[in-house]
Amino acid sequence: MPTCPNTQSLVLLGGGGHALVVADAADRAGSQIRGVYDDADLPLLVEARPGIPRLGPLGDLGPASLAGEAWIIAVGELGSRRRLVERLGTDGAAELIHPSAIISASATIEPGTFIGPGAIINAGAHIRAHAIINTGSIIEHGCEIGGNAHIAPGAVLGGDVRVGADTLIGLGSRVLPGVTIGHGCTIGAGAVVVRDIQPGTTAVGCPAGVLNDISSRR
Repeated sequence: MPTCPNTQSLVLLGGGGHALVVADAADRAGSQIRGVYDDADLPLLVEARPGIPRLGPLGDLGPASLAGEAWIIAVGELGSRRRLVERLGTDGAAELIHPSAIISASATIEPGTFIGPGAIINAGAHIRAHAIINTGSIIEHGCEIGGNAHIAPGAVLGGDVRVGADTLIGLGSRVLPGVTIGHGCTIGAGAVVVRDIQPGTTAVGCPAGVLNDISSRR
């Protein structure tokens, strides 16, 4: 089974567009949002839902500020997320799973993970800490998703795919079974990945090619 249940009280780190989706999932899961940390004086989430208080800025947030709290990173941009991960680790981090998601009993979900509406995570998959498995994405059997990776809405990963930490798999993209995508990669929206992608690479197209290689052939 997934490693942790949805928590009943939750602090969100970030109050922008992704936080709106996270907050909706929290509502559907029966969790209460205690507040949000964000650098903006009036975060989008607080503007949309005035009942959620802004607790303070993200900039000087540390583990002591969150002692005794259950929290989840609700920032979408991976660089900003990584800085929070390095500062805060996983102590107190809670995963949040939308009730419409389908998760195999043999999947492993690590702390801090967000799983959006309609996502499917199949047998033996391992989702590492602080990953985003976004709306309607499909993670097939035996996949491993690295820490702080983002599988964007509608992306589909075939069986036994490996995705490195801090990698973005773009909207509606497809990754064929057995492919390994390194850490720090960006896979463009709608790409079809048919071979391994080296760390730090941006790949786009169908079949997906490294962006620099594609540009040099034009």
